[in-house]
Amino acid sequence: MRIHRGYLPGCIGRIVELHGRYYSAAAGFGLTFESKVARELATFCESMDETHDGLWLALVNDEVVGSIAIDGGRIATHGAHLRWFIVRDDCQGRGAGSRLMSEAMNFLSAIGCARAHLWTFSGLDAARHLYERHGFRLVEERPGDQWGVIVNEQYFVRGERQGA
Repeated sequence: MRIHRGYLPGCIGRIVELHGRYYSAAAGFGLTFESKVARELATFCESMDETHDGLWLALVNDEVVGSIAIDGGRIATHGAHLRWFIVRDDCQGRGAGSRLMSEAMNFLSAIGCARAHLWTFSGLDAARHLYERHGFRLVEERPGDQWGVIVNEQYFVRGERQGA
């Protein structure tokens, strides 16, 4: 497995597919979630500014098996937004998630950003372990439906607390 920084042809579709398949099985997410990922990821990639945004892909035989992004579009007011962190099921437990998270956190350090945040939901224990290992802490938890299904949403921050 290798980590690639930046866009590669087909990566948007592949990241959307990974999210759609995984979260359909894990939480019953459907069209609303997959459409949201597709729209927001495409917009992010089209306007990515490498001074404050980053996208990293985990590749096996040039196939995208994982991703993570740092969206710094609101970095001055809210900190960086960690997004689209996923690793294909059969690649989990092999260090791909840890390597992706380290790349993203190293990027934050390189650009001098101490504040970051992310939204997730309860039950994703392996991801939560990585978030906490990299300095994120749970600061808010509530039922919500931003992904099309009611789940116990969790808001994690790294550095001082900032708004969602």
